[in-house]
Amino acid sequence: MSGFFEQAKSKVCLSEGTHATMRPLVSTWEQRKLGDCFDFLKNNTLSRADLNGENGIARNVHYGDILIKFGDCLDGEQSDLPFITDDTVLPKFAGSILSEGDVIFADTAEDEAAGKCIELRKLPKEPTISGLHTIPARPRFPFGTGYLGHYLNSDAYHRQLLPLMQGIKVISVSKAALQDTQVRFPSLSEQSAIGVALSEIDALITLHQREPTHMMKEGKNANRYQ
Repeated sequence: MSGFFEQAKSKVCLSEGTHATMRPLVSTWEQRKLGDCFDFLKNNTLSRADLNGENGIARNVHYGDILIKFGDCLDGEQSDLPFITDDTVLPKFAGSILSEGDVIFADTAEDEAAGKCIELRKLPKEPTISGLHTIPARPRFPFGTGYLGHYLNSDAYHRQLLPLMQGIKVISVSKAALQDTQVRFPSLSEQSAIGVALSEIDALITLHQREPTHMMKEGKNANRYQ
């Protein structure tokens, strides 16, 4: 798992004026097939034309948003998930309504981003289902909040998907391929600690990216005049 933590440290280095060190906790990590850890849910095939940003009785997670808009963990209360225009769609997915802690893979992309996933941290009040070109999965046992979103997007895990990808112009990863990949995880308490630490790093990076360039420069030079 050293690659996972190296990726975490490289994330820190991207944030302006920030220095931190992460060390993996000493423990025994369990390894299992992903198919033994998750149950797969149904996804719909709704296109963008079937969604809207104003109203509806249900929300939808589109694969394009997983690839481009969302990070490792999704706060659905803050992310303006689109509504499903046709109210008759929801009853067909009554057994696959998403819950906090579920993960959703994007099974298609134009490059090796195929297989990117999100962990659902919070959800809006409306029922939410998984959309076109997605593979929603529900853990069979508890994981630490934030751990899966960061781990399943790390190089340590994603490297397994590269030889399993198919296609030329459009790259895809199948549910069957995902089932045979290996998932590694430490104790629940360590998972939670990792999830919290990496989420804080992501939030810090986002904060710095939002700062105007002149403010970042002023912040760097402030200590010279104190």
